[in-house]
Amino acid sequence: MTTNDLPKAGFKLAKIAVGGVVLIGLGMATMAYAKNKPLHTVEKVELDKYLGVWYEVARKPMYFQNKCDRDVSATYTLNENGNIGVDNRCYSKDGQLNESVGEAFIKNAPFNTKLKVSFLPESVRWLPVGRGDYWVLKIDDAYQTVLVGEPRRRYLWVLSRSAQPDQAVVKEYLDYAQSIGYDIGDVIYTKQTQK
Repeated sequence: MTTNDLPKAGFKLAKIAVGGVVLIGLGMATMAYAKNKPLHTVEKVELDKYLGVWYEVARKPMYFQNKCDRDVSATYTLNENGNIGVDNRCYSKDGQLNESVGEAFIKNAPFNTKLKVSFLPESVRWLPVGRGDYWVLKIDDAYQTVLVGEPRRRYLWVLSRSAQPDQAVVKEYLDYAQSIGYDIGDVIYTKQTQK
């Protein structure tokens, strides 16, 4: 390289730097735009296919799962009243089983894509307070992987029928979450010791 080439090299580096800044800016603008758009659910959830055991494979951090270190699962059953029984389980670092039993109320039957979940004591669950949103945002036709969130995009779960799912599928679901406005920079990948 000669001294005549230095200005050319500096110009090329400046172009690359500007291009990188523009790409980062476009990515951030796209995410901000997606975050301001209304959040859409899947078209319909067939409850009989959705019921059963799901393993958590990824989630955004949330205070009510602070004790969960590994082996997080959710089991959904149909109650006699037509609501969904929810049994969430996980193990803490010291190996203690933590369990939360609640009930999910379908808010948009017959589509079944928007639910409200309550973990209040059973005797007062009928009160329409203390309920969290549970929206089905993406699910495959075979009901093997699901993305669940809520309209403010603070909470997010990727659930699978397998405790050890294909990581390419998990990435696909997280990429989709990002495309609809979720910040996935702080996602926790759940440790699952079962096969």
